[in-house]
Amino acid sequence: MGLTSRPLLYAMGALAVACMGLTLWLWPRCAGRGPRALLGRLGAIAGTQLAVVATLGLAVNANFQFYASWHELLGLYDGAPAAVGKWGKEGAAGPVGDPSKGLVQPSGPDGLDKVHGLPKGRPDRAGRVESVRIVGKRTRVVDGAYVYLPPQYFQRQYAKQRFPVVVALSGYPGGTFLLGQHLRLPQTAAGLVRSGKMQPTIIVMMRPTIAPPRDTQCMDVPGGPQAETFFARDVPDALRSHYRVGDDPGSWGVLGYSSGGSCALQLVMRHDRTYTAAAALSPDYKVSNDPTTGNLFGDGKDRIRRRQEHDLMWRLAHLPAPEVNVLVGTSRTGEKNYPAAKAFLGAVRPPMTADSIILGHGSHNFATWRRELPAALQWMSRSLTFPEDVVGNS
Repeated sequence: MGLTSRPLLYAMGALAVACMGLTLWLWPRCAGRGPRALLGRLGAIAGTQLAVVATLGLAVNANFQFYASWHELLGLYDGAPAAVGKWGKEGAAGPVGDPSKGLVQPSGPDGLDKVHGLPKGRPDRAGRVESVRIVGKRTRVVDGAYVYLPPQYFQRQYAKQRFPVVVALSGYPGGTFLLGQHLRLPQTAAGLVRSGKMQPTIIVMMRPTIAPPRDTQCMDVPGGPQAETFFARDVPDALRSHYRVGDDPGSWGVLGYSSGGSCALQLVMRHDRTYTAAAALSPDYKVSNDPTTGNLFGDGKDRIRRRQEHDLMWRLAHLPAPEVNVLVGTSRTGEKNYPAAKAFLGAVRPPMTADSIILGHGSHNFATWRRELPAALQWMSRSLTFPEDVVGNS
């Protein structure tokens, strides 16, 4: 049974109920003072608590999709996480794909069938959300994605038209499912497009963790996963090979929340020839090592330089500002990153521009990000240019 399957959840729930009933039935027999009675009581309590905790853990994971499979939970991908240092001839940590079969490949539902409120009806009237796998031409990384295609993508008058695209990244360790079910990104975008408040835009929803359970922070790790190359080069190439998306960087944006927002800022400031707009909700402004990341900067002579270049405040102080637009979402109270957001916004200088969504009160959760999302998508729509070139004329 799959980690997020209902049969497993129901079976574990039944086991927890059985354990509680068995404990009540056996408790009088374990009422003595001897070692056997004591061990019996301890065993009954421990077994019941483990079953209850496991049931709650499965229910939470099924709802939030922190881990989509047993392999992710246990870290059983080839070379991950123990072989994180392997790269090149020995391959990257994480699942490896075959680009010869296509850079965008059909996928199973991957949780999309559990997302509520997706567009229904004819695609040319409601749009469509697809579940696909994206394969890196350079990195050979495989990452699942949901792709929202607006109604105009299927309409006859737009048959050769290219569209702007937003790559949307979830936080860590959450997956693509959270962007659909809890952030409600495709539902919100569909409503804004339908009401004319957002230009027709393709939205590609992904998780930034390409080698789970490791948090790669969208970086090219020396001797390890090449997440930056994947999102800055492989993903755009794959999307251009399969969908009618714009060729000019002005029609490309990246959006994310939490660590996905951190990735969005890193990508737009480091790769302004790929993305020219980033909307970051509750991001961090520098990359740091922690127990989930391992050593992101390597042990070579350039580790200090790499650390500095992934500190956005350092970049703004020491490197030329890129010609990009950024949007930062934060809250005056309830979020710890408000002072850092103020410092970042104050450090931005031309030709880079910055806007903000600042709530009076919010927390680091989906309730806050859902409040910010409509404004962020409309800002993104104003920041991206609708491609003028058409298919066959690029």
